Amino acid sequence: MTHPYFATVHGYLLELGFDICHADAQEGVLVVDKPELAIRNLVIGCGDPLLILEQYLLDLPAPSLAVYQRLLQKNRDIIHGAFALDDSGRKLIFRDTLQIDSLDLAELDACVNSLGLLLSEFADELIQFSKPLPA
Repeated sequence: MTHPYFATVHGYLLELGFDICHADAQEGVLVVDKPELAIRNLVIGCGDPLLILEQYLLDLPAPSLAVYQRLLQKNRDIIHGAFALDDSGRKLIFRDTLQIDSLDLAELDACVNSLGLLLSEFADELIQFSKPLPA
């Protein structure tokens, strides 16, 4: 059975100029790209009651208090969403959740623009996080 909001979310993404790489209406999952915002393979899940957006950013080479502290500090500046770690604690992702039953185009646009802004402003520091720490 197709998720009731899947078609709406799909339409919003097309209207916002996203490339749809994968769409599974039965599972309620979309994978999208928007190269001009440096967004690649953004996974969007239509669940009830939430729309979940996850963007894999990088693998962290080793646990680092300094890196974790900086990510938490940066979370304070992010307008929508936040940095998070996967279950392994090594994959850094951007994650946002939105109420799906009241979702509109402007809210989804603000969320993805927040991710694009984060990637452009924080790119150099993110690259440094992916490098092994000096011995």
